[in-house]
Amino acid sequence: MNKERPINLDIKTIKLPITAIASILHRISAVILWVSMAVFLPVLYFSLSSTEGFDSLLAFFDQNPIGQFMVWGLFSAFGYYMCATIKHIIQDFGHFEELESGQHIAKAVFILAGCFCVLSGVWVWA
Repeated sequence: MNKERPINLDIKTIKLPITAIASILHRISAVILWVSMAVFLPVLYFSLSSTEGFDSLLAFFDQNPIGQFMVWGLFSAFGYYMCATIKHIIQDFGHFEELESGQHIAKAVFILAGCFCVLSGVWVWA
């Protein structure tokens, strides 16, 4: 047995590869989408219950910065989740599985998701 193994790893010094970061963020975006359903399903119910409920929720999400941020966050999480899911499907078909090509497709996901975040922010706040 090797007695020179590290006893305590310093997490701050471990550098994750970009592919691991992309995978972790994909899981985080899925959790955000699931948690947001707890907010947006009752919103959908109240918006469909009456015209007044729809108008008040529309005013909240259209004029309130907190409501706008919630909508932007939902769109951003969905955009990243969608891009990363397509990446995983492409990799499941046997493409971009090597280290270098996996890093390239992970960077492409970050770029596409970033563009989606900016475009959804422009759409929400413009």
